[in-house]
Amino acid sequence: MLQIVSMKQLHKRPITYIAAFAAFALCAYQTKQFTDKPNDPVYNNLDKTINPATDFFSYANGGWLKKNPIPAAYSSWGIGNVVQEEIRERLKNINEDALKANAPKGSATQKIGDFYYSGLDSAGIEKSGLVPLKDQLALIEQAKDKNDILNAAALLTTNGARNIIGSRVEQDDKNSSKMMVQLGQTGLGLPNRDYYFKTDARTTRIRNDYSTKYLPNMLALSGLDEQKATDDAKSVYNIEKFLAENSRKLEDLRDPYKNYHKMPVAELNKLTPGIEWNDLFKKLEYKSVDTVIVGQPEYYQAVSKALNDFSVDDWKAYLRFKLIGSYAPYLNNAVVEENFRFGGKVMRGQKEQLPRWKRVLDNENGLMGELLGQLFVKEYFSEKSKERYVAMVEAIRQSYREHIDKLDWMSPETKQKALAKLNTIHPKVGYPDQWKDFSALVISRESYAGNVMSARHWSYMININKLGKPVNHKEWNMSPQTYNANYSPSNNEITLPAAQFLIPGIKDEDVDDAVAYGYAAASTIGHEITHGFDDEGRQYDMHGNLKAWWTAQDSVKFTQRAQMLVDQFNSYVVLDSLHVNGKATLGENIADLGGIVLGLDAFKKTQQYKEGKRINGLTPLQRFFLGYSLGWLGHERDEVLASQILTDVHAPGFLRVNGPFSDVPEFYKAFNIKKGDKMWLDPDKRVRIW
Repeated sequence: MLQIVSMKQLHKRPITYIAAFAAFALCAYQTKQFTDKPNDPVYNNLDKTINPATDFFSYANGGWLKKNPIPAAYSSWGIGNVVQEEIRERLKNINEDALKANAPKGSATQKIGDFYYSGLDSAGIEKSGLVPLKDQLALIEQAKDKNDILNAAALLTTNGARNIIGSRVEQDDKNSSKMMVQLGQTGLGLPNRDYYFKTDARTTRIRNDYSTKYLPNMLALSGLDEQKATDDAKSVYNIEKFLAENSRKLEDLRDPYKNYHKMPVAELNKLTPGIEWNDLFKKLEYKSVDTVIVGQPEYYQAVSKALNDFSVDDWKAYLRFKLIGSYAPYLNNAVVEENFRFGGKVMRGQKEQLPRWKRVLDNENGLMGELLGQLFVKEYFSEKSKERYVAMVEAIRQSYREHIDKLDWMSPETKQKALAKLNTIHPKVGYPDQWKDFSALVISRESYAGNVMSARHWSYMININKLGKPVNHKEWNMSPQTYNANYSPSNNEITLPAAQFLIPGIKDEDVDDAVAYGYAAASTIGHEITHGFDDEGRQYDMHGNLKAWWTAQDSVKFTQRAQMLVDQFNSYVVLDSLHVNGKATLGENIADLGGIVLGLDAFKKTQQYKEGKRINGLTPLQRFFLGYSLGWLGHERDEVLASQILTDVHAPGFLRVNGPFSDVPEFYKAFNIKKGDKMWLDPDKRVRIW
């Protein structure tokens, strides 16, 4: 098996050594023969009534979509949900075993079992009401001036209640070996600034419900009388709207240079009159802070002004709402129901809530994922599967090297640096080699919301204690049972959890290479590696530092090609009059297109592609494209699509298939796409970056 090594080790190790092991590991899968089979994860999903040249996404996934309507408790339904359902059942078994174990206090099993017990204790939760928040509510109510407001906001921050302070410890973008305190815009109750200002009917309806129903209802449930709750709701909304006016748009948050402002704390104090940050950092439990990185200085200037312009009573209402809103899913039923009415029904179109056990598991998974993950991978992710995807990473890396070598628009100077960066990308595959230490986390059966608060504070302290310490490159930022993946620019690494490779209802060894290279190599591995070279990731060097390493001419040529992709996605209408935001989604669209072309060329080296044998009437090339489409199988309620356009840097799933496929020449060949077909793009409009 290929050993996973750190970035420094990988940089020193000869590439031919890695490539040889990658080829050996892939060989074990390529020798297995596949013939027509009933359990085919792509053939069985086809809707043959749809012409692939008209709407490939619907052709590839339409059969499944017709048989699988969105359940009432969900706002969307797709392959990720089905994988999640399988994972929930497995985690449920782990939790039920922990409940019965009578494990010693402080053990992982005790913490898992007691957390699960507290979440299922609906009678106890109902009886306790707002008791878990009484100390925080009292602190807010006792505030007499803006310093008291800031102290209360700091306490809420340490317990995971989002408010005006958006602080965290992360790597310095320009010195990735150093952990720094960073401040970013935050503080809104609606998903982002656009919800406060857009005038289309859908957004207006959401905003009106939020300001005139949800805010007063939640404040009333926090213990205020009806008139006080109504008045305070207006104060909360006015503060949020002011903050929104001074918050950046989604697309403007993607420029790392414009969102990087490093300054001494003394300078930050001058920037925000009335906020003494040295004292505030102590309240936030930081040991010593002399320099900070501020992402959006105008936001904190607005906070400073708002602390003077709005009354102490206004701010008390604001913090009261932030506290109860942050803990609403874990409190008594009346609070849970109102929170779901707005957040689930109005915002996301859900018809009903998930069963309590699923909600508790999802919450536990988010707070204590690696505790569960240690038990999860022992049973559900084999070493053989890990070997397959470690090898696939190297196959994609080799494909990318070849693509860079052949680029006709990039200079030799930039190519050399691009290859150096590519060679040092560190892959984290399946599960961590070193698990997080949960020994300081205290969990009991007494209070569900209390356990959430304890876990949030534990997580907060884990983060802020990184200040001044070396970067831990072994740490994972998601659990093995997470259906997701990511690329870290500062670490120049990709994280590929075990769950991301799962295809529901089929064993990994039964997935042919064509499907695996589309589903895993293209849509996940190639996608994440390409993020290191998208419009944002390309601005970081091989060491993870924000640094100009491209020639000026190459940057211009890249930007010209990227603008073609912006224009292409800007043209797609998703819902009503809502278009995709091509600029905000550019990084993901570049990564999708890059992942497809890299995965495709890597697949062309496999035995299956070279033999060209059909499975269930589908050629290897067709199965590759269908395998990629499988990764985006799903559909969403209109409410989710509308929210995604305003808040997400990802285009809707169907456009993550139809969009980039229209740029890939082999797709036209595989499905006989001709001029005049809806999937056709004229050759001069097709985007080719990597």
